[in-house]
Amino acid sequence: MEIFIDNQSYEVKEGSTVLDATRAAGIRIPALCYHPALKPSASCKLCAVEITGKTGRPTPMLSCLVRVKAGMQIKTDTPMVQEARTAAFQRLLHMAPQSKRLLDMAREFRIDLGPPPDGCVRCKLCVRVCSEIVGVEALKMIKRDGREYITPIEGRCIGCGTCSNICPTGAISLTDDDNVRTLRIRDEVIGRHPLERCEGCGKLFATPGFLNYVNEHSQQHPDVKEHHNYCPTCAKLFSNRIASYQTRSQKQILPGHHI
Repeated sequence: MEIFIDNQSYEVKEGSTVLDATRAAGIRIPALCYHPALKPSASCKLCAVEITGKTGRPTPMLSCLVRVKAGMQIKTDTPMVQEARTAAFQRLLHMAPQSKRLLDMAREFRIDLGPPPDGCVRCKLCVRVCSEIVGVEALKMIKRDGREYITPIEGRCIGCGTCSNICPTGAISLTDDDNVRTLRIRDEVIGRHPLERCEGCGKLFATPGFLNYVNEHSQQHPDVKEHHNYCPTCAKLFSNRIASYQTRSQKQILPGHHI
C-alpha cells in the first residue's frame, strides 16, 4: 500500500507498524524499547511521529504501536514531534541522567535538554559565607540564558576552602595536588594557590593568601606573641604546652608550691 512519509510516497507492506515503515524507508526515528522479536510496549515513548487522520488534524502518536493505512500522512520532524520527543528524553534522563546512549541520541535528534545538571542547588550558602563570614566576596550569582549560576570573581579567592566545606551537595570541589590547592565549581576555577608548610610538623596546610588575610585582619588583636605558621593540630599542641608551662610557672612563685 502507498503511504506518505515527510511528503514522499512509499510502498509498504500491509500490517507494518509506522516504525517498521520508516525504518524500511531509511528514515531514523529514536527508539529504545522496541525490538522486532517482541510485541511493542511503548515504554520509552521516544518514537513519536505526527500522523494526520481522517479528520485532517495532525496528532502525535507512537510509531511502534500504530499500523500503517493506505494514504496515511506521516511526518517525522515537526515542532509537535520535537515537543513529544523532548518530553520523552527528559523523562528517561531523569531516571538515567548519566546514560551515554540517551545523551548521544538526544544530540543526534537535536533535542534541546537545557543546561546539564551541575550539582548546585542555588542555596547561596557559599556566596553568603564568603561575603558575610570570610569577608572576601570571591563568589557571586549571575544569570546565563535565563538560569542562575554561582561564579567566581577573578582574583578574590584566598584559598581558605570555606565555600567547599559549607556546600551541601559537593558542587564545589577542593583538591590539594603537587603543593597546589585548586577550588572549582563546575568547570570554572574559583582559585588556584600554592600551599604553605606548617613550621611544626611540615604538613602542607594553608595558602599564603589565607595566612596573609588572617594576619592583616588580626592586627587590632591585643597580643604580643611572635607569629608562626602552624597547622591547627600543631597550634593546639603548642598552645596546650604553653598553657601548661604558664600554670607550672605560676605555681613556682606561690608560697608552699614547688615543682
